[in-house]
Amino acid sequence: MDLRAGKSRIRILPTAGNDLRFLADRAPQVRAYVESFAAEAIGRTRPMCVVLYSIRRRLMTGAVALLTLWLFVHVMFGANGMVVYKQKKAEYQNLQNEIESLQKQNDGYSGEIRALQSDPKTIEKEAREQLHYARPGEVIYVAPNPVTVERPFSDAAKK
Repeated sequence: MDLRAGKSRIRILPTAGNDLRFLADRAPQVRAYVESFAAEAIGRTRPMCVVLYSIRRRLMTGAVALLTLWLFVHVMFGANGMVVYKQKKAEYQNLQNEIESLQKQNDGYSGEIRALQSDPKTIEKEAREQLHYARPGEVIYVAPNPVTVERPFSDAAKK
């Protein structure tokens, strides 16, 4: 109830029973409205539905073709597609070849190290070449580094 001072009117708020009676009284009107709305919607959409039904096979064929095309593009050019796969495979082969060559180089260096640690002939060879050591009675001749002489430019070369 609304009992405000200054107004002489008394208002009664609806209860649950009143709402049900209101709905029951209005049900035929609401049903007629909904049926007319549905009939109008069906009337508007029926021609489009008839056309779609008649071309449904073409639509589905087109949809499958588009799906197939999208799938092909995704498989070929996607983040993990064939193009990327071939690039990664080539990169993998290059890295394997590089690892193999580095392994051979490493094995060669390991052989040199073992020879320098234990083989007296190799030690003697390196001492003679790098440190210019000689046996008693030997004479070592060392050639000077070649000196390059720069020629002054002639007037003919400047032109």
